[in-house]
Amino acid sequence: MDSVFALVGDGYAIVAADASAARSILVFKHDEDKIMELDSHKLLVGAGVPADCAHFNEYIQRNLTLYELNNDIKLSTHGSANYIRGELATALRKGPYQSNLLLAGYDAQDGVSLYHMDYMASLSKVNFGAHGYAANFILSVFDRDWKKGMNLQEGLEVVRRCIHELRTRFLISQPVFILKVVDAAGTRVVTL
Repeated sequence: MDSVFALVGDGYAIVAADASAARSILVFKHDEDKIMELDSHKLLVGAGVPADCAHFNEYIQRNLTLYELNNDIKLSTHGSANYIRGELATALRKGPYQSNLLLAGYDAQDGVSLYHMDYMASLSKVNFGAHGYAANFILSVFDRDWKKGMNLQEGLEVVRRCIHELRTRFLISQPVFILKVVDAAGTRVVTL
């Protein structure tokens, strides 16, 4: 029942996720933050089985912190994406995580980047992406409205259109979305 999506603009990335915690026909709450801050300049969001998403995201966060403590250097967003992909691939052969992920980050050298991963451990660098039921509705909005070099206000407008599309066309009510931005200043929560 998750709807998560993200886009890259001029020096920033916006990550959005619905805030509903649901199972079967029951909604438990509408304030679940599904977007994890891996460090000061990386955001990871997952869609899938809630236990798998929570466990895997925490596992990744702790291991990236351990890597930084052991080596006195943070992994780049590209390096983190490849590490995550490797962990998904290893788990695939043992006990797979049913978790589809979007990783957004900012690096001083490379700027902002967004990576799309699925539970089969495929990895691709993208300008926008979506997982969960949202992908069925909003990829067309991204295809139509996303353009290279958008400023933050234009990016938020595209997100606003995506959420409007979900509220108009999607059968299941997802009244609350949490949005976070990552850029040179770090990560922060934004509102529409």
